[in-house]
Amino acid sequence: MISDNNKKLAQWAMDYALKNGCQQAKVTLDAGSSSSFDLRNGEMDRLKQASENSLTIYIYVNGRFGTYTTNRLNKNELEAFIKNGVEATRFLGKDEAYTLPDESRYYKGGMPDLKLMDKKFSSINPDEKVALAKATAEEILGKDERIISVASSFRDGDSHRYLVTSNGFEGNTQSSWYSLSSSATIKGEGEARPAGSWNESNLYFDQLIKTGIGAKALKNALDKIGQKKIQSGKYTMIIEPRIASRLLQPLLSATYGAAIQQKNSFLLDKLYKQVVSERMTLMDEPHLIKSSGARYFDNEGVATQRRPIFENGILNTYFINTYNANKMKCEPTISSPSLLVLGAGDKDLQGLIKEVGNGILVTGFNGGNSNSSTGDFSYGIEGFLIENGEATQPISEMNITGNMLTLWSSLAATGNDARLTSSWRIPTLVFDGVDFSGL
Repeated sequence: MISDNNKKLAQWAMDYALKNGCQQAKVTLDAGSSSSFDLRNGEMDRLKQASENSLTIYIYVNGRFGTYTTNRLNKNELEAFIKNGVEATRFLGKDEAYTLPDESRYYKGGMPDLKLMDKKFSSINPDEKVALAKATAEEILGKDERIISVASSFRDGDSHRYLVTSNGFEGNTQSSWYSLSSSATIKGEGEARPAGSWNESNLYFDQLIKTGIGAKALKNALDKIGQKKIQSGKYTMIIEPRIASRLLQPLLSATYGAAIQQKNSFLLDKLYKQVVSERMTLMDEPHLIKSSGARYFDNEGVATQRRPIFENGILNTYFINTYNANKMKCEPTISSPSLLVLGAGDKDLQGLIKEVGNGILVTGFNGGNSNSSTGDFSYGIEGFLIENGEATQPISEMNITGNMLTLWSSLAATGNDARLTSSWRIPTLVFDGVDFSGL
């Protein structure tokens, strides 16, 4: 955690910058730790532990802006560090769009604790962490003669941040996280070496799912045996929840202020227009207790709020920070979303598969890209052919191509199976008439 003395040091650093030529200043103080215990075939392969303490000062000098970071939290050393930063900033190009937010937009406090920090974080014995990674591997080892290698890991971390600005904001955040994962590589047909993986995560150790991870990883690998291309054509496409964010990312990136300001977004001039399927309702829910991604303010100190991003297919907001708002001479919103929740349907993955007569279940992406200006995309995929409501032939080495707006306009259904431990709560997605290229 960040001590009161270090908070006073951050406040002093800000005041010192103001006394030495700055018109505005912001200071963030970060502290945290992380550890990872990686096993190969049930034996320790790599152990990594790290801790961080750093101070970053944001300096605004005569219409110029500079950012400087140090881990030397000593007042005597910081004096020279800040003076040098101020002088260096004077040599930068002038850009008066760099300012602190209007103080009326800051988070003012008074909300309940979001409970993002596990109080027992520092008391968990490393031996227990290693044992969990080992137990995960043992769910795979010896279970099938085709297994070639098994990897498993336990990782955790905590982060603490204190933020103070020269125009009146002061706030701090803290959070913890844990993850347990496993992967298996097996001998397939011929030279094929299919691999499968699974992971679980949580903010709280006691709520972390600790069993079944290795078994799921092995099943995912075994299910890939016999993968092949199938005939090219238009298919109903179902996307598993654990990879659905890959298709949402380009759509979300197109709402960011930097892309809008640089006219590098396929959602330019689309605000308050219906641009995707009316089945698409995507909310930013920043105030959900004990939820990854929850927060009361962004990295500028600006207060977060619940807001619809897409509502029944209508684009309702861009994510515009202070800088880009100044550049475009428009009202700012927030720098980025916090916790994404996509509207759910009434069936899970298996229930939605049963409704498809001829389709493809996508379980993984293998490379590809999306053009940020046009929304045109091409991705390599793997998964399963769906015939008469059942996933049958495993497939790979196929591509999906199209345009993001066209794709999301074809959204036909969503599941009720989003992973609630993620900051992107995206369920199973079903799209009609997607172009697949194979044979």
